[in-house]
Amino acid sequence: MAKRVAGICYIKVDGEQLEVSGGVECPLAETSRETVMGLSGPAGFKETAIAPYVKLSAIFVPEFPIEKLREGTDMTVTAELANGKVYTLSGAYLVGETAIKGDEGATDLEFNGAKGQWQ
Repeated sequence: MAKRVAGICYIKVDGEQLEVSGGVECPLAETSRETVMGLSGPAGFKETAIAPYVKLSAIFVPEFPIEKLREGTDMTVTAELANGKVYTLSGAYLVGETAIKGDEGATDLEFNGAKGQWQ
């Protein structure tokens, strides 16, 4: 039997659903590893922490929560993926320069937060 592994995703910010138009991205791990090379080859690896995040492309519908996203500094962002996995980002806030693309009616959003958890 075939299993759904990709497709429709749902994003909610403090319980308010956004219209998603493109890919949703969430980190798999809390750290990034990099190989440390010695003269004789790989000597091991180093780990660095990465900020928990959710990235997505959203449609700029008339009820788009502009003020909530602009002012929010302790939001909860929930990403429900098509395969049934859920990533919850708490203590979330919008990062980077966010712009609305008027000709596309869309915007790219990136949230960082205090804690990200897979369920």
